[in-house]
Amino acid sequence: MPKRKLDPLPSAAFNILLALAGEDLHGYAIMRQVERQTRGRVRLGPGTLYGSLRTLLEASLIEELDGNSGPDSSERRRYYRLTPAGLRLVRSEVEGIAQTLRVARAKRILRGADV
Repeated sequence: MPKRKLDPLPSAAFNILLALAGEDLHGYAIMRQVERQTRGRVRLGPGTLYGSLRTLLEASLIEELDGNSGPDSSERRRYYRLTPAGLRLVRSEVEGIAQTLRVARAKRILRGADV
């Protein structure tokens, strides 16, 4: 069986799905949101962003909205929305991360309010 592009889910794809959870965004807004939500640790360049968006679209994890559907409607901007399958996947990934954090805390690797 051929390896799927999103198994395991790449960091860029995970962060894009997380950025789209709860709001529709255009490409540049996704880039800014990913940078914000990772406190600057992840910065997506245009090639990574649009390559990842294409892969996520092909896997039906996100959908592209009509040109005038976004909150800041502009014909030049393409807005993206998380699909139900995308939401299920990002939830599953976050649950896995939460379990990893529980193990790290139990082993006293991580301490503090932020972890």
